[in-house]
Amino acid sequence: MRVGILTGLGRRFENWELQLFERLLADQRFEMAGFLVHPHPFDGQPSGLAAGWIARLDRALFARQAPYPAPRFARSRKALPVLHLDGASQPVAELGLDLVLRHVPARPPHDLVAGLPFGVWTLSHVEAQSAHANWTGIADTLAKAAGTRLGLTVERGDGKRAVQIAEAAFNTKFSAARNTAFIQEKSVLLAMRELGRLADTRKLAAPAAKAQSARPATPPSLREAAAYAGHLLHGSTMLAAKVLRRRTHSEAAVWTLYSGRGAIDDFDPRKAVEIPPSQTSIKADPFLFRHQGETYVFYENYGVGDSKAHIAVGRLTRDRLEPIGIALGGDSHLSFPFVFSHDGAIFMMPETHQKKRVEIWRAVNFPLVWEPYSSAFEGWSVADSTLFRHKGAWWLFSNLSEHHAFEDHCSALYAFEVDGPKLSSIVAHRRNPVVIGSATARNAGRVFSRHKRLFRPSQNNAYGIYGYGLNIMEIEQLDRETYRETCVRRIVPDFKPGLVGCHHFDASGSRYILDARLNA
Repeated sequence: MRVGILTGLGRRFENWELQLFERLLADQRFEMAGFLVHPHPFDGQPSGLAAGWIARLDRALFARQAPYPAPRFARSRKALPVLHLDGASQPVAELGLDLVLRHVPARPPHDLVAGLPFGVWTLSHVEAQSAHANWTGIADTLAKAAGTRLGLTVERGDGKRAVQIAEAAFNTKFSAARNTAFIQEKSVLLAMRELGRLADTRKLAAPAAKAQSARPATPPSLREAAAYAGHLLHGSTMLAAKVLRRRTHSEAAVWTLYSGRGAIDDFDPRKAVEIPPSQTSIKADPFLFRHQGETYVFYENYGVGDSKAHIAVGRLTRDRLEPIGIALGGDSHLSFPFVFSHDGAIFMMPETHQKKRVEIWRAVNFPLVWEPYSSAFEGWSVADSTLFRHKGAWWLFSNLSEHHAFEDHCSALYAFEVDGPKLSSIVAHRRNPVVIGSATARNAGRVFSRHKRLFRPSQNNAYGIYGYGLNIMEIEQLDRETYRETCVRRIVPDFKPGLVGCHHFDASGSRYILDARLNA
């Protein structure tokens, strides 16, 4: 599939563009066929001068990035055709392009669009820029929006409006420059997934159902720019104070647990009983496991001032937790202790992203003694993995971070068909990442099969808060080619007083447990 890039005269490529070029060049399904250079890339776009100086300061303080190494592109660049759009469409037609990726606000000539089988593709953040600034995140930051939306549209030469074929939402940052840079990096995932779908099927994806467009691509007014400058000053002060408290070990994220009776499709958190934290035992990511008639809770455990957590275990009796001891420790941070059984053995797959791999441990003397059993994804930044069976196949769901500047495990869910806990055979889902966006991507517990329905708890990271809320997603279709889920329930932190978030759920038998955040 031959892909052209619409850019502007005198533009330097940004990191997100270099990442996209590298992936296109590495994928045999695509051929970068050349650059189309628009003589006036910001033609008709408001200048955004009022936001320009603020954007430069914001970017210097909160969105600095090391240059992205792009060796494939460096080797190929000189051989790629560069055509200037001066009204002559014939040379462009000779490139035989299937589609064009638009990287500047200016649109290509209509006759060029009409000659493209799959149109002109545009990521929404491309529209929100001038020669002086990119204002993708300013409006959402000022509005304290739940998230900042990213859309991918396709314009074809049929006279109809461009249609949005994919979208995602990402947790809004207090810095608009950081918000923009983050979304630009994650937009590469969205673009490559949809380009892969097109290359495999030779069909454009259907317009996104109930698509919510990104905010209009207009620069902030002078008043809005001034308001944002004040917001940035206040946010910088608050961030500096928070960093100081964390570095002096005088503050930590504080979570509490709640336990009750119910299942994933009917639990009522308002009736739950709190299992409170202490200065030396803050508990999060709880998993329940029934063994020999007793209910055990495995959880991430740390104290105020600790730099890492370990996995602890306790016994749950009448909504009271009786601590037993440390199940798994070590030199690196551990969390998300997903415990399960298979063929008479008990396994644990904790989050070990600091080790840059997935690890599975087997119980030798349950619940306190475990031995290494298998590992996978060596060198990858992986978080919150779950393993389950569906229609005779084993599936591994993981939150991988494919990043350059922003290591983040909340923005993408990857699915793999595996051979079970051995992890000796791993087949990536054809549409990875199957979920993109911090509103629903990150796992929030194990996958449940209940009444012939499949449910996945996921985190809703929103309003600038990690772990703001819970989603109960129903998996409607899962095979090697297709993944489809829909949200059937949302839990926000209003079920008890004093909460600012909730981000994990598990259940076993008639019992459930969840965690909730007590500070931001």
